[in-house]
Amino acid sequence: MQVLLTGATGFIGRAIAAALRRAGHTVHAGHSPRRHQGAGVPMDFARDTDAATWLPRLQGIDAVVNAVGVLRHTAARPIDAVHQRTPVALFEACRQAGVRHVVQISALGVQTGTTRYAHTKRAADEHLLGLAAAPRSTLRGVVLRPSVVFGQGGASTALFMRLARLPVLVLPGPVLTARIQPLAVQDLADAVVALLGSHSRQRGVVPCAGPEALTIAALIASLRAQCGHQPAHVLRLPTPLTHLSARLGDWVPLSPWGSETLAMLATDNVADPAPLQALLGHPATHYSQLVERARATTPTGAEAAHTGAPS
Repeated sequence: MQVLLTGATGFIGRAIAAALRRAGHTVHAGHSPRRHQGAGVPMDFARDTDAATWLPRLQGIDAVVNAVGVLRHTAARPIDAVHQRTPVALFEACRQAGVRHVVQISALGVQTGTTRYAHTKRAADEHLLGLAAAPRSTLRGVVLRPSVVFGQGGASTALFMRLARLPVLVLPGPVLTARIQPLAVQDLADAVVALLGSHSRQRGVVPCAGPEALTIAALIASLRAQCGHQPAHVLRLPTPLTHLSARLGDWVPLSPWGSETLAMLATDNVADPAPLQALLGHPATHYSQLVERARATTPTGAEAAHTGAPS
């Protein structure tokens, strides 16, 4: 297929682009002209909020994969435009242009989340699903909602690995109790390939979760063990300092830790692993093998996109 991939220069987008090309698809890589130069399709998710802007880019395109996302709102990348208004315009243009396949990379937990991140992601998800469910619609829309995504170049992956190297850890309470179901970025990318191949008739929401749930603290301990280190000594950060650290994280634009992340950790980020296993045709990578799986790939730049709890 001829596939337009938005967010192709981001952490998840790069993995999807590589998987699509290995499967024989032609990838038309979208990138922001303000952030990246070179080959590809220039597009600006902060400004391209009109369907008419997208129609010329969809000529000859069979499928669209939207892998654009931001950790938080900034003036340069307003979250309402990036997560909602521009994707809605893109999906409307897909309907008008007759694009048959649209895959939206969303996030596990946005269906019930109250954060701005969850609200904007959910709005775009629901718009795509509404277009696909309309009478006589030929558009097949699928929303993938992954838990924490692990791999080379991921912001939270880098944070987890830094923490895994420390012999003494002082962790916020939610990190000690909130459960996640991490998956390898390669598994998420392979799921997208399956949706354009053997599962091309599938529609609706597909949760994407690794084989087993655990707390973030337990994941950090597992990563430490995978790197050959002895268990660390873990202390709980007092609640007032937890909230202060989250507010301080808000001032670091690319940090995966902040007030929205803290709010997301109020509920577990878990799901049935069966839907992802069905797409892949085999179990997804277990969390105890994430470091080995990540080392099997070569990083190609900094992260620019996310899913689930920040990845």
